[in-house]
Amino acid sequence: MTELCQWIKAQDELPAPLKAGIAHYQYATIHPYYDGNGRTARLMTTLILHQSGYGLKGLYSLEEYYARNLPAYYKALSLGPSHNYYLGRASTDITPWVEYFCMGVAESFESVKRQAASEAKTGANDASPLLRKLDARQRKALELFRSSELISSQDIAKLFGLQARAARVICQKWVETEFIIVNDSSKKSRTYAINQQWQSLVN
Repeated sequence: MTELCQWIKAQDELPAPLKAGIAHYQYATIHPYYDGNGRTARLMTTLILHQSGYGLKGLYSLEEYYARNLPAYYKALSLGPSHNYYLGRASTDITPWVEYFCMGVAESFESVKRQAASEAKTGANDASPLLRKLDARQRKALELFRSSELISSQDIAKLFGLQARAARVICQKWVETEFIIVNDSSKKSRTYAINQQWQSLVN
């Protein structure tokens, strides 16, 4: 890990997406445990991209790209003869992973471009100061509220490709931070509405 951190800090000649993609792969290679290394690697790559000028003010997320086809994400990461760092994984050709990762960056940026062009045609006001107060998942969840006044944790699970429990935890956090409010509090049919302060982003 020390060597990886030193490489990340010293690597200035590579374009940021290549640097972030390689860092993601190497981190998952050094720490091939089943729970948590993917989230940590994705957080690290997001930081690398943002620090290198690829932040777009937080208006994109690679999570959507991964979530659309999780098997493709895991397949792209599963390179080399073994998951073990010392049995060939660290020295394998990672071109397929880097291509997959850079394609995700390109698609995510293209999505932001299309959305910006669409909003510009409607004469919409610049909502970026308000949007910056939301995290990437909250911004993505705005899509649900554009098509329905009420959503459920199942809607969140489907949108992000999450298990039901993880989606319920996210909804609870969003209630605590006043992003959403509970509309129907019954456990089996609990629904949520967006808080009034964010309503303009939906409209």
